[in-house]
Amino acid sequence: MKIRGLVVAAAVFFILAGILYWSEHHQPSEEAGKVSPDTPPVILKLDESAITKLDLKRKDVDPVALAKGDAGKWRIVEPKPFGADQNTVAGIVTAVSSLSAQRLVDDHTADLKQYGLDPPAFELDVSEKDNKTQKLLIGDDTTASGAVYVKLADDSRVFTMPKYVKTSLDKSLNDLRDKRLLTIDPEKVSRIELANKSKNQDIEFGRNKEEWQISKPRPMRADGVQVSELLRKLTDAKMDLSVSDNVDAAKEFAKATPIAIVRVTDESGTQELQLRKEGKEKDKAAYYAKSSAVDGACKIDSDLGPSLNKSLDEFRNKKLFDFGYEEPNKIELHDGSKAYFLSRSGADWWANGKKMDAESVQALISKLRDLSAGNFPDSGFTTSTITVLVTSNDGKRTENVLIAKSGDSYVAKRESEPALYQLTASAVDDLTKAAEAIKPAAAAPAK
Repeated sequence: MKIRGLVVAAAVFFILAGILYWSEHHQPSEEAGKVSPDTPPVILKLDESAITKLDLKRKDVDPVALAKGDAGKWRIVEPKPFGADQNTVAGIVTAVSSLSAQRLVDDHTADLKQYGLDPPAFELDVSEKDNKTQKLLIGDDTTASGAVYVKLADDSRVFTMPKYVKTSLDKSLNDLRDKRLLTIDPEKVSRIELANKSKNQDIEFGRNKEEWQISKPRPMRADGVQVSELLRKLTDAKMDLSVSDNVDAAKEFAKATPIAIVRVTDESGTQELQLRKEGKEKDKAAYYAKSSAVDGACKIDSDLGPSLNKSLDEFRNKKLFDFGYEEPNKIELHDGSKAYFLSRSGADWWANGKKMDAESVQALISKLRDLSAGNFPDSGFTTSTITVLVTSNDGKRTENVLIAKSGDSYVAKRESEPALYQLTASAVDDLTKAAEAIKPAAAAPAK
């Protein structure tokens, strides 16, 4: 009987425990819908995609109005038409469309002045597609640091919100302007034309996929790193809007010395930038620019000037070989009566049917990679004494280089190219010594 009683008691216990568990995890819908008192009050909840206009109003400052065009791009429409910084405007839209408070301060007050809300220090009017407008008022900082008072114009409640949220909303005209001098897409640029006024030199670069070439003054190999850096400087160039109002940029531009004119073409068209320099001392020189993408002249940072004031040779590819850090497939080198024939199979190098020492072959490849021109002479190539044929990219690229002695140095040329490359005697000596040092691979140890 005792055992039976224990079994019954245990069964009752488990039934009650199950009911309790179910009741705790299956509350009625009205209980589930209750908001925790610790949840921050929502001030504003909007659909980002529906926001079409922003009006920023600040004490003693002209209001700034932004409108979104049909293509989804934002423009500044007041106080003057300007291009807008899309990232900055997107930050405002994101912040205001999901705005939560730290806490509710007052359910209803007739005295908004005590919070700095009558008039507010900053007002943001947000308009949507249906022409409905929400007016957000931001007032004084709270006594405790790190927060500000805030309310909606048609809501009697006053809240506090973090000061950093106000910072993300309260932007000046200069903050909101697109400061880029050229608004092209750097990934889609196909041509750069550089007229260097100080060097009286016109250079044109063309891009085929990711490879840059010099097309003017004549076809030449371009240093892709240098041209890409030039493009980066151009697309990063921005107006210096910190210049005081008493500086007339148009007048300063007119009297400054022309440095360069650049035309950059992408799929949307061609934009032109004119750069001028005022002052001769490097540390005190000021640069002014005028762009076809921006109205008027402006002062810019001095960083762009040196990038446009480069000679043709600084943009040329000084490397003799293009295989770079790829592993070649074949190497053929002739040095007078000496000849070397190397071919790769997988990770192994072979010559005349013999497996060669990989380290000694890599030393030769390294010397080939390092062959670079000190300058580009107009003449000096006579009869070649060394020829190098390198096949790479799985046989798709073949480079034939001829090297001739010229005084105390050497002059090289790539087959089918008119350009000449001056090489130091030490670089060529290192190359021939590396070829002579190639040896067969060590025999595998006997088992």
